[in-house]
Amino acid sequence: MNILIMIISILLIALVLLQSGKAESGAGALTGTNDSLFSNRKERGGELFITRLTYTLGLSFMLLSFVISIIS
Repeated sequence: MNILIMIISILLIALVLLQSGKAESGAGALTGTNDSLFSNRKERGGELFITRLTYTLGLSFMLLSFVISIIS
């Protein structure tokens, strides 16, 4: 069980680092330089897959952590 949570955590770290910066426009909100801050930006293809896989791994990490804490 501990090995599984270690594998999930390593994959989760790698996927978060692979994602494109969605908060890049956040700095522009403070300075007023970014006009496209509130524009709708749809994810497509590989970016959408990585985002969904990150959500899935995050949820499984959280649930597995709860199970381990209850068992211990």
